[in-house]
Amino acid sequence: MQEIEWGLNLPSLIIVISFVAAFASVMAVALPFITRDSFNDRLKSVAVRREELRIRQQEQFQQRKRLMPARHEGWMRVIINLFKMENLLQAKDLRLRLQQAGWRHPSTPVRFIFARIAAPIMLLVGGYIYVSFAMPKSSTELHMAIAIAAAAFGYIFPNLWLRNSIQKRQAALRRAFPDTLDLMVICVEAGMSIEAAFQKVTEEMAESAPELAEEIGITAAELAFLGDRRLAFENLATRTGMRNFKSLSTTLVQAEKYGTPIAVGLRTIAQENREERMMAAEKKAAALPAKLTVPMIMFFLPVLFIVIIVPIVIKVTSTFK
Repeated sequence: MQEIEWGLNLPSLIIVISFVAAFASVMAVALPFITRDSFNDRLKSVAVRREELRIRQQEQFQQRKRLMPARHEGWMRVIINLFKMENLLQAKDLRLRLQQAGWRHPSTPVRFIFARIAAPIMLLVGGYIYVSFAMPKSSTELHMAIAIAAAAFGYIFPNLWLRNSIQKRQAALRRAFPDTLDLMVICVEAGMSIEAAFQKVTEEMAESAPELAEEIGITAAELAFLGDRRLAFENLATRTGMRNFKSLSTTLVQAEKYGTPIAVGLRTIAQENREERMMAAEKKAAALPAKLTVPMIMFFLPVLFIVIIVPIVIKVTSTFK
């Protein structure tokens, strides 16, 4: 019986030994390649990570370099202090208006106040010199009057430029606001958080509406770093200075405080903004006839009278001759 069992187990034992030997041979041949590939992958991942850190560090250095005050900013401050206007550098209203215009560089207040000082002086001197050479035979009083008028224009020009920049930026924000709200509604209803929705809006609207993407991106960054989320939403309304963003900020604050659905509030605001845009378009269309009255009286009617009356006058004069 033992010989029969040994005879039966011997082929199985040979098969097992052969399988183990074959598996060991295959592993002995393939293991160096597998180990080397894993090692190369680790080296590659380390190199990629090192390159990412290098690029990030370089970007941070460039950012710090951009935020560093320029060399000419020092003598600008000296001139501002000379004219006793250094208190304007800390004025919250001026900084708020500069933010609303999209001018957020730290040296922007210094440059703006220096422009308010330098522009009148330069235009005063330049206007007087130009008038002296252009109209040498005119009186000195006329030269001084023109130079003073140029200085007055130089004094109000920086404020006009700032106001125009604010209006143009707010118009761009108002134009892209409903589409942005629709995209935020889609993101929120898909299950994304408000931070992820803001980040997605920033990425998608970067080309079509860069101004609005910038504001939303700043809000997303403040949500990540500020301890009070309500402050980030309020800063969005303050930076833009628009009623639409104030409504958005109020809706998001209430949703954070009371747990109300964000998508419903965003959809309501989007619909209200579309209706407001339609009403504004209808208002402009209704005011168009009244605006065309003066141009028609000044330009169209004289030409029409000339076309009607001149042939009659020519015919009458030729008849009596």
